[in-house]
Amino acid sequence: MSTPEIVVATEELAEHKSLLARVWDLCRRQPLGTFGALVVLLMIFLAVFANVLTPYNPEAASWENQLTAPNAQFLMGTDHFGRDILTRIIYGSRTALFVGFAASIVGATLGLVLGVASAYFGGTFDIIVQRVVDVVLAFPLIILALVVVAAFGTAIQYVIIAITIPFIPQCARVVRSNALAIREIPYVDAARAMGFSHARIILRHMVPNVMAPYLIMITAFMGQAILLEASLSFLGLGVQEPIPAWGLMLQGGAEEYAESAPWIPIFPGLAITVAVFGFNLFGDALRDVLDPKLRRE
Repeated sequence: MSTPEIVVATEELAEHKSLLARVWDLCRRQPLGTFGALVVLLMIFLAVFANVLTPYNPEAASWENQLTAPNAQFLMGTDHFGRDILTRIIYGSRTALFVGFAASIVGATLGLVLGVASAYFGGTFDIIVQRVVDVVLAFPLIILALVVVAAFGTAIQYVIIAITIPFIPQCARVVRSNALAIREIPYVDAARAMGFSHARIILRHMVPNVMAPYLIMITAFMGQAILLEASLSFLGLGVQEPIPAWGLMLQGGAEEYAESAPWIPIFPGLAITVAVFGFNLFGDALRDVLDPKLRRE
């Protein structure tokens, strides 16, 4: 190997070690955020490889295995239809992530556009947008979601819409507060003076500078979306049988089998708790890393 090749290989190795050192330092400074990230990665792993991880069909009933307590064959027991609870929890992570990611990304993106536009145009447009935002924020999340689902139906696309709508004003309010400061920066005035269109100024000069709060809001919304989806399913207004969903599993066993088969409500409840907790911890750590006001030297 020639000397230049050795130098390049040494530089690449040093850069790799430096990256690992930065990752380790970040994990050391953010232990709770690291735990949250591991929970998120575990959920994604379970959702992607659900078909490989369990031999059982999450929707097929098995009457001879009804209400089987946790054992070597069924690690978390079975429900009143004889379905393996562990299998349904693993497949339920697909439902939780699909609804959560769809609602969070769509809601945060619409809120991003609305918040930046409100800050950029100002005046009457800003006043109207903010008063509408105030009205929507006055309602609890679950109430708005219930209204949408009750009006349109319980199909999964309507569940996503029901969860998305409350997220839009939340993200719009946060993004607007950041975009107001960016609007006063000289390069925005320079872009106006050069005759750039409003769309170009917003998309190329303002939106990139509010991506940090946007990403933070997405992670914060994920935990709320999973909890809202579980709440709607528990009330019978979310995902319907036989689709595996954690809230739906609670609905089927929370009351009737709380004493005779407690494993039916306990394990789905734990899955919801760990998922929401993990996303919240990850969101808090991401905020600490991306927000310069909170960043530790």
